[in-house]
Amino acid sequence: MSKAETATGVKLGRLGDYVGFRLRRVQNQLSRDFVNATANRGLRSGLFSSLALISANPGISQAELSREIAMDKSVTVSLLDDLERRGWAARKRSTQDRRRHALYITPEGERELEEIFAVVSTTENAVLHQLSPAELMLLSELLDRMYAVCVREE
Repeated sequence: MSKAETATGVKLGRLGDYVGFRLRRVQNQLSRDFVNATANRGLRSGLFSSLALISANPGISQAELSREIAMDKSVTVSLLDDLERRGWAARKRSTQDRRRHALYITPEGERELEEIFAVVSTTENAVLHQLSPAELMLLSELLDRMYAVCVREE
């Protein structure tokens, strides 16, 4: 059994043995900080990550985006509707498969994304400074390896 305690001295007990609990606890706090810092933008959950993935992967399909943000396809459609309404992204028929939509970020979306990334950098700054560059690189690598196993098991 884990002897880990929270910063406030609360013992984690058996929860301390589960990486999912520990990851979720950090993610919840970072998400709370992000929501507070972007409240004036009216961003809903998944909007920022969707926009960032579309920017990094011009022409990504709705299905691929849905898989990567780990949201139901119907939720992804709603997110894309919101991105289009804001003028940040556009759906175009895929040139390879006319049944699919290819997703692209707009110039306005790129400007907005840069501003949101600046906010994210600020909200994660204190957490990231707890790790050395080598530790941060290792953490990223480990999280990517863990995610790859999760995706393969679906």
